[in-house]
Amino acid sequence: MEATPAAPTIGVDVGGTKLLGLLVGPEPGDDVPVLAEHRVPTPQGADAVVDAVVQVWEELAAGEPPAAALGIGAPGLVDRTGVLRFAPNLPGVSELELGPRVRARIHGLPVAVENDATCAGWGERTHGAARGADDVVVVTLGTGIGGGIVSGGGLLLGANGFAGEIGHMVVDPDGPECPCGRRGCWERYASGSGLGWLGRQAAAAGKARRVVELAGGDAGAVRGEDVTAAALEGDAEARAVMDEFGRWLAMGLANLANVFDPEVIVIGGGLVQAGEVLLAPARAAFRGLVEGSEHRPPVRIVGAELGERAGAIGAAARAATLLGR
Repeated sequence: MEATPAAPTIGVDVGGTKLLGLLVGPEPGDDVPVLAEHRVPTPQGADAVVDAVVQVWEELAAGEPPAAALGIGAPGLVDRTGVLRFAPNLPGVSELELGPRVRARIHGLPVAVENDATCAGWGERTHGAARGADDVVVVTLGTGIGGGIVSGGGLLLGANGFAGEIGHMVVDPDGPECPCGRRGCWERYASGSGLGWLGRQAAAAGKARRVVELAGGDAGAVRGEDVTAAALEGDAEARAVMDEFGRWLAMGLANLANVFDPEVIVIGGGLVQAGEVLLAPARAAFRGLVEGSEHRPPVRIVGAELGERAGAIGAAARAATLLGR
């Protein structure tokens, strides 16, 4: 089957709990031309994940004109051949030839497979908060931290395709243990899990009383969502936790700015719903941490615009590049 450049593409974002698929039209413009959406629960096991991706494709690909290419955003280390080498949040999945196996199931049509946060970064660059910018860092704050890096207008993948694993920068060698096996990774402090940990630390010190109330009165059950909710209510103790969180977030952002010199940093993931309660302290701390802040143009730090669709939109856009778009 010959791929038609004018045909739509499909993007599938493989998450820890669900697969989100979008059928995206080729029409240019600021608004994303999403033609259809389909989602299924994420199953366990490599074969089941392949089946689920194909199921989403088959649900969305029918129609006129039919979809011409597929992009997949997968959580973990994805190499340049489309093999998902390591996926800590997908039980039973490693060394999965995701791209080749799916391509064989969809009649040999073009398939692009990249890291899910990398896809989200490309989506924000093509259709979201970083439209028109050629040097961008996108940071997704969820259970962990993912990233997408655009340099000189192109997506930075690295020698093996593994670029963007920014959550595993070590910011405190004596810090808490990370699921990756090391200690003090950035995402232990500046992810949703990290915010919950900071909240529990504050609660153990007799602070964050409103946060503990929202956690059902159990200081050990405090989650990042509880801290965010209390901070949005205006609770001073919760705001203090958010300020500390903002400093940890800014530390990693400053490191990234020193290395990549972006014109804009986009903050995405579930935590961005906190808005300025999150972004304002991060911006304030960033200015004191980035090298030569008084001698360089300011780096814009903004919230993402595409929400949970960013990864699937970016994956569809990456698929479009296989068609010459």
